[in-house]
Amino acid sequence: MNYQIAVIPGDGIGPEIVREACKVLDRVGEVYGHTFQYTEVLMGGVSIDAHGVPLTDEALETARKSDSVLLGAVGGDVGNSRWYDVAPNLRPEAGLLAIRKGLGLFANIRPAYLYNELADACPLKREIIGDGFDMVIMRELTGGLYFGERHTEEVDGVLQAVDTLVYNENEIRRIAVKAFDIAMKRKKHVTSVDKANVLDSSRLWRKVVEEVAKDYPEVTLSHMLVDNCAMQLVMNPGQFDVVLTENMFGDILSDEASMITGSIGMLSSASLNEGKFGLYEPSHGSAPDIAGKGIANPIATILSAAMMLSYSFDLDEESKAVENAVQQVLTEGYRTVDIMADGCSQVGTTQMGKLICERIHK
Repeated sequence: MNYQIAVIPGDGIGPEIVREACKVLDRVGEVYGHTFQYTEVLMGGVSIDAHGVPLTDEALETARKSDSVLLGAVGGDVGNSRWYDVAPNLRPEAGLLAIRKGLGLFANIRPAYLYNELADACPLKREIIGDGFDMVIMRELTGGLYFGERHTEEVDGVLQAVDTLVYNENEIRRIAVKAFDIAMKRKKHVTSVDKANVLDSSRLWRKVVEEVAKDYPEVTLSHMLVDNCAMQLVMNPGQFDVVLTENMFGDILSDEASMITGSIGMLSSASLNEGKFGLYEPSHGSAPDIAGKGIANPIATILSAAMMLSYSFDLDEESKAVENAVQQVLTEGYRTVDIMADGCSQVGTTQMGKLICERIHK
């Protein structure tokens, strides 16, 4: 099979980590008989430097015509006046919002998996970690408080700010379907997180999720209030499989989940539309302080490429081969500096990518 991928290296360490992910995809192609063709797209600070905006219409159209998008990272040091002493819609991160909206990417998937080899980096006690955890946070990405109407005004001499939380049943249904579809590929358990004891939007959320659940009799559905979920993530993370939630709750819970894995440099993510199209990126930022030093951890980007193979291309065997290669490299004791531990062998960005490529096989 031949796949067209729009590649957005972005800023900071983005080009370095994307380069290694593309090498991994090429190795998958060699082993399994696929071809991956890449078209580079500018977004973020590099696009501002070249075109004056974080994302051009032409770049968006190139991404739209591809089968999938692989992104490194965008942004830089907030002290960089060239990129940040401007209107918010002209800053590097505005490109992310624009491409999500332009491509209809409403479903954000962020896995949180604890490798046994990184258990010592987890801030939780060993008795809490148990046999580890493997969950996916499914976050609605284009609705809720972040996209509702907002304003600040003076009322009777007092400043008052209003943010509006709005969801309709169609928005809830489509993200719920994604969550249940993914649960079918995993352990078949969805935990829907809301605040139904207080919010009308959450009561509608719960109603629609229960309707969707009827179409997936093999999947177990449970509900959990968001405050309890935040507590349960650090008390018993192993109970979760797929966590389904709205935009702001998902923003907070996915960051919490990322911290208990030991290193954000290991965390992949995907943003999907209503079909198979997706944008795949690491959960971490552009890390401008280490850009060009050859020490960035490419594993999150490589695992994001593995997600692309599964979710956009239905190449589950190939995706598993990449995940297994990452596992093998860690088991053999190779580490980038961010996950380095006593007794391990420290390697750089390029060497880590090479080691993973060498371990991809049928």
